[in-house]
Amino acid sequence: MLQKVLIANRGEIALRITRACRTLGIKTVGIYSDADKDLMHLRFCDEAVCIGPGASSESYLNIPAIITAAEITGADAIHPGYGFLSENAEFAEIVENSGFIFIGPRPEHIRLMGNKVSAIMAMRKAGVPTVPGSAHAVTTNNALAEAKEIGFPLIVKAASGGGGRGMRIVERVDTLLESVQAAQRDAEMWFGDDTVYMERFLQKPRHVEVQVLADGNGHAIHLFDRDCSLQRRHQKVLEEAPAPGLPEQARAEILEACVNACKMMQYRGAGTFEFLFEDDEFFFIEMNTRVQVEHPVTEMVTGIDIIEQQLLIAGGLGLNIQQEDVICKGHSMECRINAEDPTNFMPSPGKIEHFYAPGGAGIRLDSHIYQGYSIPPYYDSMIAKLIAHGKDRDTCIARMKQALEEIILTGIKTNIPLHKDLILEDKNFCEKAMDIHYLEKHLLKQIEGNEDK
Repeated sequence: MLQKVLIANRGEIALRITRACRTLGIKTVGIYSDADKDLMHLRFCDEAVCIGPGASSESYLNIPAIITAAEITGADAIHPGYGFLSENAEFAEIVENSGFIFIGPRPEHIRLMGNKVSAIMAMRKAGVPTVPGSAHAVTTNNALAEAKEIGFPLIVKAASGGGGRGMRIVERVDTLLESVQAAQRDAEMWFGDDTVYMERFLQKPRHVEVQVLADGNGHAIHLFDRDCSLQRRHQKVLEEAPAPGLPEQARAEILEACVNACKMMQYRGAGTFEFLFEDDEFFFIEMNTRVQVEHPVTEMVTGIDIIEQQLLIAGGLGLNIQQEDVICKGHSMECRINAEDPTNFMPSPGKIEHFYAPGGAGIRLDSHIYQGYSIPPYYDSMIAKLIAHGKDRDTCIARMKQALEEIILTGIKTNIPLHKDLILEDKNFCEKAMDIHYLEKHLLKQIEGNEDK
């Protein structure tokens, strides 16, 4: 079993990992920047090391500083959490070459899935359905021929991309080459790789993903599915599990396909297959080779601690859960709570004056904040995840509404009104899951002063 884990992250996920380690009797090392000396998880870690200034490029993305912190504290493993270096294959290689255990997939799998073109090819080989598109990189030389095969409308994407950056929707042939060139420039700017590819543009898909666990030796299971369709600028706002209203045959087939892909690759650790779902069909778009922000909704319906399983697998204890042991009970939903103005979505860092966490049956709050804590301006604006669970979706929504009414968070602006007054009061959403465009094209139009109005 692992003896001491360095947590190469901050905020709520760092606290979440700290708790899992303490439950298993594993010592912990917290790292922090100059701006993060008051982080909650540092109070519970056995040791803490400052690794640099507030800017993430000089601290949480500073690989030599992280490795040095692991060396001087005698850690035997490093958990990257999500974001920052969690899907950086070079970091995973350096960790392992430096004699530490990387709590995550093998570097080759991070690299394979980090490039959308190679990921799509691997999934096609594994029998996972993909969006019709180019089988290789697209340039201005082959774009027209590829587009004729795919058909319009289509979308040009960065092969190394994520978060919606570098995407271009192309509806007509006369704008194709210009869009490819623009996407290449964006891809180079954001990801240091100008490789792009094309695929069919689906009109009103849902975003459905499958959570998997695998031991790296051919044993893999799924933990069912999630719906993450409520998004703003390709960033998830609310997630739920299981995905509502999926045809059971289609669900069973895609769950099996994901497990088989993990077995074929001999994948190790936690991972998430992401799909677009339209007209009762699944289309693979990417695989996240890390724990997801929304992992709590899966934990609530399955009772399986995903972080704990990551630690056990990394410690060489394998995956002792069989597929028949995984049962989906009830329904769960997560609202991402961000420190931002709910009318224009501008970040709202600052000191939390008053804070009260909601409670009650089926309510969970994953957060590192506390009364008197000052949110720094350097990092992602998400400060909490509010999760509700119920026997069915209606009960889950009712509990979430109550929890949002109870929470007290003053001193900063948050997006709590977006969840409480808009999303969970929307009759369409409460009756069934919506497509990925619904939040921006319909609900956000109701916010006075919204930039897209």
